Amino acid sequence: MYYGFDVGGTKIEFGAFNNQLERVATERVPTPTDDYSLLVRTITELVGKYDKQFGCQGSIGLGLPGMENAEVQTLLTVNIPAAKDKPLRADLEASIGRRVRIENDANCFALSEAWDKSLAEEESVLGLILGTGFGGGIVYDGKIFSGRNHVAGEVGHMRLPLDAWLYLGENAPLLSCGCGKSGCLDNYLSGRGFELLYQHYYGEVKKATDIISAYQSEEFKAVEHVDRFMELLAICLANIFTINDPHTVVLGGGLSNFEVIYEEMPKRIPKYLLSVAKCPRIIKAQHGDSGGVRGAAFLNIK
Repeated sequence: MYYGFDVGGTKIEFGAFNNQLERVATERVPTPTDDYSLLVRTITELVGKYDKQFGCQGSIGLGLPGMENAEVQTLLTVNIPAAKDKPLRADLEASIGRRVRIENDANCFALSEAWDKSLAEEESVLGLILGTGFGGGIVYDGKIFSGRNHVAGEVGHMRLPLDAWLYLGENAPLLSCGCGKSGCLDNYLSGRGFELLYQHYYGEVKKATDIISAYQSEEFKAVEHVDRFMELLAICLANIFTINDPHTVVLGGGLSNFEVIYEEMPKRIPKYLLSVAKCPRIIKAQHGDSGGVRGAAFLNIK
């Protein structure tokens, strides 16, 4: 039995999957964001509950918004203050009595999609989340590649490439990031960035959904904004693809539901690639909000 935990800033979602990778149990509980001992106890008790229910010791994987320090094994996370700088994996292993795997939630999203039947034969899958933030995960031959420092796939903290900066023009906004740097893709390609760019160029605060509705109604500013954003996205994705050269790219997050992306990217990206390169297939995620817990559960599949 495979147990997955999607640990977020407000809730913990648990999922149990059998050997056929079918989900057989689901539970959601609030995340104890300010009480570390309670966080460890909450996860431990859920494991114990489902061990008893299924009569076995399930393998355990956690996906969360952050990453483990490769040298000291403490956690870097902003959304779960109780766990920041704590050895969560070691403490859970001591509490539960078995191995625990921890990965960034974007990596879990990518792994979940890569294990979909339609992508099972792909050599490489790049998962990109265009949601509140912009993040990613890289899967090679069905396994996450997280790198030496567990930061592989952190595309949200790549800086805007030069051609993207020049494309935005003299009035380009230099946006600060929560990581302490400026110009990170997280603040430009996310749903939040989509809104911030509209506000910067037109002086109006609008939600992404309202901008898209205005675009569909052919309102001039919205059409101009979407065209600018699509070109910006194409430039940045082309740079990422040149580094990674993925076979398939899967998009998740709220902005990934904007169908224009799938129409425009194959047309716009090629001119920014090397002449020998082709744009990879770009598809919408199949597993939506359940991707994080699925991917976390699959961390222990050999």
